[in-house]
Amino acid sequence: MKTKATKPAIGATPNAALDATTVNTLKGVGEAMATKLATLGIYTLQDVLFHLPFRYQDRTRLRKIGELRPGDEGVIEAEVVISEVVQRQRRSLLVRVADGTGSLTLRFFHFSAKQSQQFERGKVLQCFGEVRRGPGMLEMVHPEYRLASQGAALQNTLTPFYPATEGVQQGTLRKLSDQALQHLRTVSLAELIPQSLLAPLGLPDLTTAINTVHRPPPDANVQELADGLHPAHRRLALEELVSHRLAMRQLREQHQTNQAPVIASSSSLADALKASLAFDLTGAQARVLNELLQDTQQPEPMLRLIQGDVGAGKTIVAALAAAHAVEAGYQVALMAPTEILAEQHLLNFCDWFEPLGISVGWLSGKLKASEKRSMIESVAMGHSRIVVGTHALFQNDVEFQNLGLAIVDEQHRFGVHQRLALRNKGAKNNLLPHQLIMTATPIPRTLAMTAYADLDVSVIDELPPGRKPVTTVALESQRRADVVQRVNAAIAEGRQVYWVCTLIDESEFLQAEAAEDTAQILAEALPDHRVGLVHGRMKSKEKDAIMAEFKSANIDLLVATTVIEVGVDVPNASLMIIENAERLGLSQLHQLRGRVGRGSAQSSCILMYHGPLSKTARQRIGIMRETNDGFVIAERDLEIRGAGEVLGTRQTGAAEFRIAKLGRDDDLLDVVSEVADELAATQPKAVLKLIRRWIGDGKQDYGGV
Repeated sequence: MKTKATKPAIGATPNAALDATTVNTLKGVGEAMATKLATLGIYTLQDVLFHLPFRYQDRTRLRKIGELRPGDEGVIEAEVVISEVVQRQRRSLLVRVADGTGSLTLRFFHFSAKQSQQFERGKVLQCFGEVRRGPGMLEMVHPEYRLASQGAALQNTLTPFYPATEGVQQGTLRKLSDQALQHLRTVSLAELIPQSLLAPLGLPDLTTAINTVHRPPPDANVQELADGLHPAHRRLALEELVSHRLAMRQLREQHQTNQAPVIASSSSLADALKASLAFDLTGAQARVLNELLQDTQQPEPMLRLIQGDVGAGKTIVAALAAAHAVEAGYQVALMAPTEILAEQHLLNFCDWFEPLGISVGWLSGKLKASEKRSMIESVAMGHSRIVVGTHALFQNDVEFQNLGLAIVDEQHRFGVHQRLALRNKGAKNNLLPHQLIMTATPIPRTLAMTAYADLDVSVIDELPPGRKPVTTVALESQRRADVVQRVNAAIAEGRQVYWVCTLIDESEFLQAEAAEDTAQILAEALPDHRVGLVHGRMKSKEKDAIMAEFKSANIDLLVATTVIEVGVDVPNASLMIIENAERLGLSQLHQLRGRVGRGSAQSSCILMYHGPLSKTARQRIGIMRETNDGFVIAERDLEIRGAGEVLGTRQTGAAEFRIAKLGRDDDLLDVVSEVADELAATQPKAVLKLIRRWIGDGKQDYGGV
């Protein structure tokens, strides 16, 4: 979450604090370069020091050719065996070198006649580059090289690589960090975390940590540095996590200074809705509803996340909260990220509210212009008390008369600015709407304590009674005939089946079966059964009709793309086949699997894959076979993919860290909470300095979304 830092006055003296000395004081930084550095959030010498490497090259020691593997980087010293210019698809210079343990080829596509004459047989070279597979043997393409007689290519420290931008190359960033580290010898960095809190962890002081991370000494543990587990990394990761924790706390405190509608905890409309249900709320649903109602009785805006596994029943809890808001005289908006999920919410809310005399509005990008104008007018006049929609809800021409509750489903799929726009539509009479966020993707504890630390979190940790865990197996695609027989047997028992394809068009790159072709093939293989097809390119009415037929059990086998990932509830469906499962992430596989197991029958999920599996794909499929627990899956997903991807796109406001890594550093989180609490209570000035150091200014408004 790196943002614009506070700019110091230009011309600060060399002995001034590092956070008050501009980069213009560094050699090689003129006005043009300063502008480019600003795009990286670099304004001061402190910013240079906290612009940290994300990886290293090891040029400190020689590697033997015989120990190198594809993907390795390293320095080799080897003798030229043969050199030749070849003309194949591209003219290239090939130089075979050997060191007694093996040989490899140096390949140059861009070279001069003079350069090609340098590689005489018997000369000894020192070369640095990345090793790749070549035709017949390993090769380095355009390595850095020099004659061994000209002096060593080895370096004293690992070579750092920094986040860069157009016009700011690695060499420039290394020179700037060299100069900033030189300043650090005479002007120290402020230690903002008391040593008494750091001492028990055995971590180095801040200056030592900064020096080590930028210029690791030759005796540093290379593997620890590469993995981000060196004590210097841990020291900086701790401080960065503390700063984010404090920033979230500050944002939350700011948000609570706003005013919101006070909504009564008693509601005859909510009681009528509850009485009309064909089921009782689980204990967890009742507990979470009570937490929501306690929040909405307060005069400051609720900011609560409901998380629960697939099928835990979050939507009815949100609907009951909506009933309370409507009876209190306020409007409710429910925003979902996709048409199919928004449509599913619309159907549910219509089924629940219209028999009680409350009409439910619909706003979607697919509405005709006349329909959209009519709905916008109804919302502005306050006639539509509940409005369900997609991103169309936060368009400029949509105005609510008195929005009291904003419900956002799968909020990580929306950009921060979009969620902020919806919240601001309720900013009338100095009141902000209460906000309720739902996710069927369980939030790992790591993210709950960092990226979502400004939210109150409620967990629906109980599934409706009668649900049985889904049995998951993995089969290679060659066993397709066996899978078809399994489908036939399930349908013969009166059950329904999903068959999920990852694409609707043929693709030689992904080797994925097209859903349309699959539907035709399965219809031929299962002539006695009714096969339907649904995919994202269908018109809404077509999709709705097919889904309604499937829900009514008039379709036995539904072939679909991942549009059925969320929002579809067919209790009689007890078998799901996911083709090309190796191409989907854990979260998506878990969401898809959640479409079955919603009734009382034992359900199964078959993950069909094309071998051989990559290491990551093997991990994902193994996890899916081991557990149905969404929270366990979420934690493992975080380990595999990292926070940026788990949170969705790397959008503005998402938790992006310079050196901390969620999943790797989660063992620090308890200490982070302790340190943040201590600083907030005793050193408010240090809190502000930490936030500016790691995060900068300018994102304070995002705490409300």
